[in-house]
Amino acid sequence: MSEKKTVKVKLVRSVAGTRQSHRATVRGLGLRKLNSVSVLEDTPAVRGMINKVDYLVQVL
Repeated sequence: MSEKKTVKVKLVRSVAGTRQSHRATVRGLGLRKLNSVSVLEDTPAVRGMINKVDYLVQVL
């Protein structure tokens, strides 16, 4: 069977002082503290969330 593609995302900037919707998006990606890493399924929805907060996160 084919394995599902995944993407690793790391929070590299603080969410302090950002918009409430951007903070919620970061939480939706499963990121809490600085330098936390989350492994997510690579779907268009997740890619859109990453693009929304691209200035806060880094794709590994």
